[in-house]
Amino acid sequence: MAGTRWLDEGEQRAWRAFLRMQGELAARLNRQLQNDAGLSLADYGVLAPLSEEPEGRLRPYELQQRLQWEQSRLSHHLARMQRRGHVVRQECPVDGRGAFIVITEAGRRAIETAAPGHVDAVRRLFLDRLTRQQVAVLERLATQVVAAFDEESGETPEPAPARPKR
Repeated sequence: MAGTRWLDEGEQRAWRAFLRMQGELAARLNRQLQNDAGLSLADYGVLAPLSEEPEGRLRPYELQQRLQWEQSRLSHHLARMQRRGHVVRQECPVDGRGAFIVITEAGRRAIETAAPGHVDAVRRLFLDRLTRQQVAVLERLATQVVAAFDEESGETPEPAPARPKR
């Protein structure tokens, strides 16, 4: 293809190493959560932001934005989580057509049970293998790439909220 800026050897190695790391890390974290808490990494991804909200609820579109999931994926996953009793859909009293996704007590217990082992796994598998300086560089790189995504799409980036350690 004319005009294609092919990856050079170093870029190709870096890209493939990143993809392998990302895939292996996700698979290992998923197995840890399944074995220790009976949750998937996707379940944890839904429950964590809900548990961090003061009222334990978010609009579906807010959850979709935070997770970067397609609407159909979120809808199907929430239906499975509702059947397991981790979340419920609540109508919005102000907007009759709108709804909230709300974490249940069972969902809160599930994430509270899962969080310590998950954090230990994140440390053991990822953070403990990097120096403080490397973690800071990784944060700057990731923030730079995401800011470029936001700029491309015309979105205003949200400042990263201070979150509990989950």
